[in-house]
Amino acid sequence: MAARCAVCGRGPQVGYSVSHSHIRNKRTFRPNLQPVHTTVDGENVRVRVCVKCLKAGKVQRVAA
Repeated sequence: MAARCAVCGRGPQVGYSVSHSHIRNKRTFRPNLQPVHTTVDGENVRVRVCVKCLKAGKVQRVAA
């Protein structure tokens, strides 16, 4: 399953982890996705949403 937010489309990004001696190694920054039960088109579904969208109130949780 792709690591992509169902609301904003945020996905993995690439960059470097930099050590104290400034040795750079490639790494990926993955979004913090959480499965959430919500209502889409009048139907209760489970979607994977990043925490930034949850905290911003872009998604309303529904009791499972």
